[in-house]
Amino acid sequence: MILEGKKYRHFKGGEYKVLAVAKHSETQEDLVVYKSIKPPYQTWVRPLSMFEEEVDRDDYQGPRFVKMY
Repeated sequence: MILEGKKYRHFKGGEYKVLAVAKHSETQEDLVVYKSIKPPYQTWVRPLSMFEEEVDRDDYQGPRFVKMY
């Protein structure tokens, strides 16, 4: 379960804070709204299913995002 306000590390090293879990207005798909905690502080949106999925590439196999604390 993705928790709003918690920090997560992307498998490529970026660190982000989850701002909200939202619904797409047309499809009702769950989306995660998250923001980089380091410059340039960009805000991103990704489907929840993609945020939680396992990846297998670039010599890495595991979760796309891991909760930091």
